Amino acid sequence: QVQLVESGGGLVQAGGSLRLSCVASGSTLSISTMGWYRQAPGNQRELVATISRGGSTNYADSVKGRFTISRDNAKNTVALQMNNLKSEDTAVYYCKATFLDSWRRTRDSWGQGTQVTVSS
Repeated sequence: QVQLVESGGGLVQAGGSLRLSCVASGSTLSISTMGWYRQAPGNQRELVATISRGGSTNYADSVKGRFTISRDNAKNTVALQMNNLKSEDTAVYYCKATFLDSWRRTRDSWGQGTQVTVSS
């Protein structure tokens, strides 16, 4: 099993920056992809950015050029640097890790979420 704990959310004015962090514990060597997702009220949860164990990244079009995902495999952490924040970035942000369980099945683990609010 993998457990995730996020931190770093908060209230920021439009144009400002925030940095989210997520630390994984448990069977961390089995983690492949880690990523950030977000869910605004009334909306479905959507992908923000993902990063593979080797460092390959993928971003939603809406955040390209503004957000940067990074990962430290030695510390079992993934971070999301968010710059030039917009009101439409307001959401609960969730960290996700994809890993292999004891039966070699691919599973996902989610953090509890951290609120990001951007005031215009």
